[in-house]
Amino acid sequence: MSLIGRDDKERVIERFARHVSSGKARFFREVGIDFIFGRREGIYVWDLDGNRMINCHCNGGVFNLGHRHPRIVAALQEALRELDIGNHHLISEHRALLAERLAELSPGDLNRVVFGVGGGEAVDTAIKLARGHTGRPGIISARGGYHGHTGFALATGDPKYSDPFRPLPPGFRQVPFGDLRALEEAMDESVAGVIFETIPATLGIVVPPEDYFAGVRELCDRYGAVMIIDEVQTGLGRCGEVWGIDTFGVAPDILVTAKGLSGGIYPIAATVYADRLNPFLDANPFIHVSTFGGAEVGCHVALEVLEVITEEGFLEHVRELAAVFGRGFEELRAAHPEVLVEARQRGLMMGLKMANETCGPLMTLAGFRHGVLTIYANNDTSVSQILPPLIMEVGEAEMVIEALDGMLSEVEKAVVSSP
Repeated sequence: MSLIGRDDKERVIERFARHVSSGKARFFREVGIDFIFGRREGIYVWDLDGNRMINCHCNGGVFNLGHRHPRIVAALQEALRELDIGNHHLISEHRALLAERLAELSPGDLNRVVFGVGGGEAVDTAIKLARGHTGRPGIISARGGYHGHTGFALATGDPKYSDPFRPLPPGFRQVPFGDLRALEEAMDESVAGVIFETIPATLGIVVPPEDYFAGVRELCDRYGAVMIIDEVQTGLGRCGEVWGIDTFGVAPDILVTAKGLSGGIYPIAATVYADRLNPFLDANPFIHVSTFGGAEVGCHVALEVLEVITEEGFLEHVRELAAVFGRGFEELRAAHPEVLVEARQRGLMMGLKMANETCGPLMTLAGFRHGVLTIYANNDTSVSQILPPLIMEVGEAEMVIEALDGMLSEVEKAVVSSP
């Protein structure tokens, strides 16, 4: 019996509202988004009614390799023949193998790994390590950034998510992203760590100045603070290199990865850190544990993800697609000057900045009529995030650009006709 479409859409929504989230179900009904994943394959998803869409949301990079990539599915099936989650208390061959490969692919001397299940947990681990290593309380993050909904991660993010849970842990402060002078003014000897997304997605795919992260590195070194880079969305090929920070030529002290490491198949996250931070965890090896972090079946899946993205030609293909989108965005700006303000791009980490805050939601709705699944940036709803699978073909990228043209035409009519 198929696992998909066992009930009609209305019954699924009603059951979801009753047992999972009444608020989400109400919101999606009110705004007209009743898309429920049915079949999914490669770059495409179908809803329960059989309507097909190209997934340019990718859940922040979870589906970098598309849906149900055959090699990733095969890796999980192979792992399940011999492995299970494993025992997080003990030494693990499979966690060691994955950690070794992550170390090989990470910049600088980042060669030690703590595993988790999701990005928020990995960010919490990074902050704990920065505080434990320095003995300081201060953490600086970006206004409008997003690092997850767990304890320390929540305190680094936007107040809309954290205000209901005050008082928050002390020592957290925020600065405008991309502004080195503001960061310098906030730095002092109480700062344990500085954490930024390489390109903040929820803030609107904001690409910083080319020298920004070199300046962040210098300030962290000057004040003895730990530089933490959140690569949950920008990592694993999304920006045309293994890590987004690689495109800026800077090595942080801690790098956080998650979503794409799963291959869309098995959840896993990793906090990759430099040797110089190891004394704290060496002296306190049981101070942080995660029962399901680095599950052994998941480690095998993640190793195959890393194998795919580092094969010859993969990153070159990402850069080729980026060039196709870049040219397409120039044409879209020329065709829609009243609504499309700016195209933001680093590889396939892309966003379309539009005329006002209503445009992002309107683009999402228009996408349902043009066969493209995309979402707006929650902390700047004038931006439509465009995050296609990295395995997309050039012809498919051109299809997306054509669909975006139609979507922008709809948004343009709505914006121009509104008072």
